[in-house]
Amino acid sequence: MRRAGSVAAGLVLGTLPLVPLAAQDSTATDLPPAGYGTLRQEDVALRLQTPNLQIRIVPLDERVIRLMAPDTYESFHRVRDAKALELADLMRRYGIREPTLFLVTFFGLQDQARFSPEIVTILSQNRFFRPLEILPLSPLWSGQTLSQRETATAVYVFEEGIRLFAPFTVSYDGNSTNAWEQHLHTLDRERASVAARASADRRP
Repeated sequence: MRRAGSVAAGLVLGTLPLVPLAAQDSTATDLPPAGYGTLRQEDVALRLQTPNLQIRIVPLDERVIRLMAPDTYESFHRVRDAKALELADLMRRYGIREPTLFLVTFFGLQDQARFSPEIVTILSQNRFFRPLEILPLSPLWSGQTLSQRETATAVYVFEEGIRLFAPFTVSYDGNSTNAWEQHLHTLDRERASVAARASADRRP
């Protein structure tokens, strides 16, 4: 029996525009079935910290978010849906077919914490990536200043070429993290578990 929420997650998929898969990844190119994941956002998030800020970065690739619990999966789809028209315009403007999307959140650790959105960068396969565009989701984004415990969130749009199923490095203001390499093991295990749960659910 499929768990509660999984049917809804599958229906949501059919109504939302999807950014195409990154074809350059030879690993995990097949989409796992929707609605069977159990991962939390924290299981795939990358974190960086400065004295004033904490930054959380989460990939919005369909192959990743389908491995999350149904309510989290639906939440990320709503984010992508909210920015679908802007994303389509950016893809036409830059001539790109398969942008790589991340959800980036800045957390204020103290009052008057300034953040610089554009200096979040990614190093993948010896290639350096800066965001092509940043699509804010929070009204606080424009001020680029947070009070303690305030947050500001945006969708970051990168060009093709970031290999999500290989190790990469995220950096901000001289701070870097290579934790994605460990997250890949988590994704591999969950992908196998999702396939097993979906197979069992299809049995008569």
